[in-house]
Amino acid sequence: MKTSRAAVLTNYEAPLELREFPLPASIEPGAALVKVKLAGICGTDVHLWHGQLPIPLPVILGHETVGVIEELGAGLTKDWAGKPLSTGDRITWSSSINCGECYYCRIKPEPTRCLKRKAYGISYDCSVAPHLFGGYADYIYLRPGTAIFKLPEQLPTEAVVGAGCALTTSLHGIERIGVRIGDNVVIQGSGPVGLACLAVAKASGAAQIIVFGGPPHRLQIAKSFGADVCIDVDETSVEERRARVLELTGGFGADVVLECVGIPPVVPEGLELCRDGGRYLVLGHYGNAGTVELNPHVITRKQLTVAGSWGFEPRHTKAALEFLARSREQFRFEQLIAQPFPLDRAFEALQATASWTTAKSAIAP
Repeated sequence: MKTSRAAVLTNYEAPLELREFPLPASIEPGAALVKVKLAGICGTDVHLWHGQLPIPLPVILGHETVGVIEELGAGLTKDWAGKPLSTGDRITWSSSINCGECYYCRIKPEPTRCLKRKAYGISYDCSVAPHLFGGYADYIYLRPGTAIFKLPEQLPTEAVVGAGCALTTSLHGIERIGVRIGDNVVIQGSGPVGLACLAVAKASGAAQIIVFGGPPHRLQIAKSFGADVCIDVDETSVEERRARVLELTGGFGADVVLECVGIPPVVPEGLELCRDGGRYLVLGHYGNAGTVELNPHVITRKQLTVAGSWGFEPRHTKAALEFLARSREQFRFEQLIAQPFPLDRAFEALQATASWTTAKSAIAP
C-alpha cells in the first residue's frame, strides 16, 4: 500500500508530528489526488497552532499549496475557469468549499460566511479517511467541488505560494472597502497580507502608500513593492507614527487604513490614522487574538466607514492568478520565499513564520 507522510498538529502549541497515512485505494468522482510541490506557511497557521480558532484535532495544516495532479476522479475534466485538466498538470486551488445552498450562499449572498464552509488545512480531522486534507504532506486529496486552477507555465510555483492566500484575501478585502485613484493609504503590517495589500493598492492607483511594520528585511521588500514610506514599529511609538502620517497627508490623515497584522491593539491606533470620512478595513484578524479597549466615539466623530473581510471566493483566486501573471516584474512575490523546508522540518518552518524571521516560509516535501 502506498502511503503519504504528513506533518500533523495533534495539540495546540505542541510540535508537529510526522505521520504516515495510506493513499486512497480509489478516487471518487469529481475528486483528485495531488502530489504537493510547495506548501506555504500562512500566518493563520500560527494562529491555529496557538488555538485561536476552534478546529478539529488532529489536523494536517496547510491551505496555500501548489501540486501536480496524480489521479483524477471520473467527471473532473476542467478546472474552475474551464481549462482542460489531465494528470501531470500543475495546479493550485481555493482553500475552502462552500455548500452553495445555505442562507449565506444563496440568499444574501455572502459565500465566505457559508454555514457549511470547510477549508483545507483547517477544518478536517486527519484521523478520518481519506486523511490527506492539508498541504503539509506529500499528497493532498481534493474533494469534489474544489475550485481547481491550472497554472500557466510562465507563472512560477514560488510566485503562487509566495502570494498565497494573502493576495486573494487582500483582493476580497480591498473590494469591500475600496482604494481609489489618488488615495493616501496606510498599511498596518509588512507581512504577506500587508505586502499583498500594498501591491493591490498600488495597482489600484493609490497616490501614496505608507507601511508600518518590521523587521527591517520585510520593510525592504515593501520598498521594492513600491511603498513610498516605511515606518519601523519597533523604533517608533504610537504617537510618533500618528504624527508622521499627519505630516505626510497635509495634517488630515489617510483616506484608507488597512489592518493586516492580527494584533488587537493596532485597531484603535489605525482608526486614529484615518482622515475624517476615511475608511478602515480590519483584515488581519482571522484568528481570535483577544480583545482591546476601543472608544466608538472615534468612529462617529470621524464619520468613518469600518469594514471587515473574511477569506475569499474562487473568483478572487482567479483574479489573483491573473494579477500575478501580468505584474510579475513589478511585484515579485517569489522573493518572499526563502529556502523551502523539507517536510520533516515543518515545525521549524512554522516557528520561522511565528517569529517573523522569514518573509514567507514554505515546505517542499
